[in-house]
Amino acid sequence: MTVTLGDEPGPAGPLKRRGPTRRFEAKRNAIVRSAVEEMNRKGVRGMTLGDVAARLDLVPTGVIYYFRNKEELAAAAFLKGLEAYDAMLSASARQATPQARIADFIAAFFERARLVARGEADPFPVFNDVRALNREAVNAAYVDVFRGFRSLLPGPDALPRLHRNARAHMLLAQVLWIAAWRHQAEPADYPRTAERMASILNDGLVTPGRSWRPPPALSLAAPSPPDASASPEQFLRAATQLINEEGYHGASVERISARLHVSKGAFYHHNDTKDELVVACFERTFEIMWRAIRAAEAAGGSGLDVLSAAVTALAAHQIQGEAPLLRTSALTTVPEPIRLGLLERFNRISYRFASLLCDGIADGSVRPVDVNIAAQMITGAVNAAADLHYWTPGLAAEAAADHFVRPLFEGLVSRPVG
Repeated sequence: MTVTLGDEPGPAGPLKRRGPTRRFEAKRNAIVRSAVEEMNRKGVRGMTLGDVAARLDLVPTGVIYYFRNKEELAAAAFLKGLEAYDAMLSASARQATPQARIADFIAAFFERARLVARGEADPFPVFNDVRALNREAVNAAYVDVFRGFRSLLPGPDALPRLHRNARAHMLLAQVLWIAAWRHQAEPADYPRTAERMASILNDGLVTPGRSWRPPPALSLAAPSPPDASASPEQFLRAATQLINEEGYHGASVERISARLHVSKGAFYHHNDTKDELVVACFERTFEIMWRAIRAAEAAGGSGLDVLSAAVTALAAHQIQGEAPLLRTSALTTVPEPIRLGLLERFNRISYRFASLLCDGIADGSVRPVDVNIAAQMITGAVNAAADLHYWTPGLAAEAAADHFVRPLFEGLVSRPVG
């Protein structure tokens, strides 16, 4: 008798299944890889079993043989990515110092990205809308990865709990944000990029010998519309919150209307189409970000002062949560005809952040850094501020700048003030 891989003779001779065969596992892994690519393009809500199957020249029932539904497949894709993160974090945690641990992880991450670019490794899932899946196993694994990032930082003897959690969130968010900008570097330059990013994470942006000072508060408030439960501003806020939470496809007309407790008819009274509202959400975000930059420039000071004031004001706006900014990461799931123009608008804001960094380097307030990388990290920090409350329960909004913004400027390994 010939025994195929995965089977073994039982006590009386019949075959006894040992577990999945190599062929089964290979096909299952190929489906997960295809799902990651679809999720990274369309988000969890936008991915379909049909699209995943089409990538592999399968019919949808061929995917259902391995995964009962889309949610089970998305969970498998997220868990596979989180397992890879966990393995890299465990390896980096063996380094002797926080600086070495952070640098080792960033180098390992970019090396993985280089292998992905060469087709020698599977891509990581983008975790922009991981909470939209709401799977207990995925949520628990994500929290474990957060703890892994926290383990790279100085210990609790050097950083009180809320400081350590806020910095771990900053580090995790910066790593996840790499997917938004790594295409700007050649894969052959990834080691150089990793070294420069790790330098900013460890040592910050401030010139050695100087310290970051909390900037004066800037008001980013726009005139409030008259009270109306379904005003255009209310639709903008509801759509922004849903897109941030569940991606473009998760923010359906029905969901937006339900959040405001109004009918679909009320939605279409204020908006011709969903895409029109999405573009308006981005326009509102651009307006707020430019408002912060202009207000900071009007307040004056060094390049560092202007940059600090703008970033602090935007982070505070995100943390307060009443009218959040639409995350740049939401662009990954927006239809391509809309996406390209919006990406160009976001790039202009990153260009201005880079220009402010150049001003600071010229006047001596900012240490010499790669301004292109630093500008992206600033954008990533502003985006991440909206999620800070998940990891720092009880942190007062007025303390967020010291816990979250200061480490961006002074480095994740710097000692907190006070």
